[in-house]
Amino acid sequence: MASLTGKKLLQAIKQNPGKSAKQLAEIAGYTTQTKTGQQRVKMLAFQNALLEANNISLGPPTEQADDVRGGRKAGFRIQVQQNGNLLIGAAYTRQMGLQPGTEFDIQIGRKHIKLVQAGAEETE
Repeated sequence: MASLTGKKLLQAIKQNPGKSAKQLAEIAGYTTQTKTGQQRVKMLAFQNALLEANNISLGPPTEQADDVRGGRKAGFRIQVQQNGNLLIGAAYTRQMGLQPGTEFDIQIGRKHIKLVQAGAEETE
C-alpha cells in the first residue's frame, strides 16, 4: 500500500479519532519491513507528510534553501597573499552573479586596482 498524502492523509486521520500517532502512521501506510521481517513505522516521514498536507513549513522554501550558506560573510577587504596574488572569494562573485569563465579587464590606478567586466561599459 502506498503512503497517503495530502487530503487523503487528513481524511484518514479524521476517520480514526482516538488512535495514537504510531497507529495513524500505520493506517496511512508509513511502514517498512526490516531485514529481520519486523514492521517498522516511519514516524518522521508521516510527520513531514502531515505538515505538508496542512501547508506548514518549518524552514525556508526549497528554492531559498540553496542560497543559504554557512561560513564567513564578505568583509569587502582582501590582503595580498604570500605569492603576490589577490584572491577574490566566492562570496563576492556569487553576490554579483558571476559565472565561471567571466573575463575582466584590469585597470591599475595610482593607489587602486579596478576590475571591469570585459565588454561592459564603464559608468564613471
